[in-house]
Amino acid sequence: MKKQKKLIISGDKLTMIVAIIVVVTLFTCLNRNYLSLTNAVNILVAASLVGLVAVGHTYLIIAAQNDLSPGSLVAFTGVLAALLAEKGLPLTLVIFLTIICGAIVGVFNALMVNKIKLDPFIATLVTQSVIRGFAYIICGGKPVSISNKAFLKIGTARFAGIPLSVWIMIICIAIFGFILAKTKFGRSIYAIGGNKDAARLAGLDPQKIILICFIMMGVLCAIGGIIFSSRMNSGQPAANVNLEFDSITAVILGGVSFVGGVGDMSGTILGIILIQSFNTGLTMVNVPSFWQYVAKGALLLFALTTDYIRKQRREKELLAASMRNA
Repeated sequence: MKKQKKLIISGDKLTMIVAIIVVVTLFTCLNRNYLSLTNAVNILVAASLVGLVAVGHTYLIIAAQNDLSPGSLVAFTGVLAALLAEKGLPLTLVIFLTIICGAIVGVFNALMVNKIKLDPFIATLVTQSVIRGFAYIICGGKPVSISNKAFLKIGTARFAGIPLSVWIMIICIAIFGFILAKTKFGRSIYAIGGNKDAARLAGLDPQKIILICFIMMGVLCAIGGIIFSSRMNSGQPAANVNLEFDSITAVILGGVSFVGGVGDMSGTILGIILIQSFNTGLTMVNVPSFWQYVAKGALLLFALTTDYIRKQRREKELLAASMRNA
């Protein structure tokens, strides 16, 4: 018998591609300006922030962790970067100090999960509140205007007609996607997400891997905060509420299992495109903001439902395989 050729694109990813086409077609019918080069660039720019956070969530969720603090951390690091830039510090030092602060928050999250043994949802919910509070405290509750021209160039610079923020997202996706798919560290993330105890017995250090994943998320959020504040010409403590909501939805839609151990960066890319195309479309057809919350909630419910179906299917396939080998 001839061996069947392995499909290059899985059924789940084909479904995602079809969903993206349906969303684009629907909103184009409702607003012809939706399918334009200008709007495509706008979608990519808007997706760049969600994309950076989604990269971090891909690692964490595959490792059977989660993080509810990115929206607050992006707001905090954006305000911090704005304040540092207005103090006249060199751009490289502003970026370095902001990224270090993001990493420290990641360490704090990991300590609560690894040492205090809090559930990641509870631990990062604490951080979400605390860091949002600090974002307001350091700026007195008011947006921080930025006049530093070097800093503002981060938000306005373009290469080959594409904004710098989009290039940064693409580079991060490429680097972290390669690490996840092709390195020992990437394989260890799948191992602890699949079975932490088995991974420990195999010689891995789950706590160290979780620490690195949370630090990575903190760094990515800090980069996002720098980009956002530069693009908006100010640090805004009230910004990016529910950013983590869109990021988690994108990651789960992309095929990353909410219980850990399954997923890849290519699926996350499709999830980012779908969620941002959907969000932009809702805005362009003037859907009221409160109905947008309903629509986003429905999309997350759909993502979690499909994840549950995929999990049931994987369990049936594993059971069938074990019975054949018995």
